[in-house]
Amino acid sequence: MNFRRLLPGLLAVLLLPVAPLSLHSQANGDQDAQKNAQQARAALDAMVTAMGGPAWLNMQNQMLEGQIAAFFHGSPDPGTTLLFEYHQWPDYDRIEATKHRDVVEFYIGDKGWEVTYRGKRAIPQETLDDFLRRRDHSIEVAVKKWMKDPNTILIYEGESLAERHLAQKVTLISPQNDSITILLDAQTHLPLQRIFEWRDPTYHDKNTEIEEYDDYHMVDGIATPYTITRLHNGDTVRQFYVTKVSYNQNLPSDFWDVDDAAHHIKKIK
Repeated sequence: MNFRRLLPGLLAVLLLPVAPLSLHSQANGDQDAQKNAQQARAALDAMVTAMGGPAWLNMQNQMLEGQIAAFFHGSPDPGTTLLFEYHQWPDYDRIEATKHRDVVEFYIGDKGWEVTYRGKRAIPQETLDDFLRRRDHSIEVAVKKWMKDPNTILIYEGESLAERHLAQKVTLISPQNDSITILLDAQTHLPLQRIFEWRDPTYHDKNTEIEEYDDYHMVDGIATPYTITRLHNGDTVRQFYVTKVSYNQNLPSDFWDVDDAAHHIKKIK
């Protein structure tokens, strides 16, 4: 046998490109990712429908009234505080505390002020950053902003348990590589938890923020949780027990005027 004549043929066989097999595997991977993203979007669409569909999507503003309990290292501090929280899409928030409603916080855009009878002052930066992080990772932002961005990645992570409920887990990853994870009740499709992580700019350690939702009621066609619990790195830091909810109020023209609020708040004698 003349191996010199066979050698070119053997080399040709051995050097056949493996690209077609790799391309086939890549195509299958792309199809799996696309199918997974469709499953994630379907779960989020079901969540929006459960929350009220167009009524929730087109909500102009929201007012929550209730009692807030604070925690320290997971243990509740004595007593509760009466709280009124107003939110207007996309970035107007007003929080009124105490029964006299004489301590008011404004978060408008990326700025924050506290108003008392002494006047107004800027919200401390650490407190402002904490609020803006939570607002920027809300379920409302996930649906109304992140889901509309074609570059956002949607991942369906299967089923797990959340507060003793079987839940579907969906993660959204923004083009900036930020993420929001939402756990939905497998039966009602209502949100049970919202999770995000952030890295401390000073110490560079990772922090996990969780918000849990329970005791849903339908108000004006919108599913509203009457118990909202906030956790930081596994420790409960706040619970809000809602007693009254209203939507789409006709707010006064000066409602978001910080200086006007400072002018009207008087010292309680």
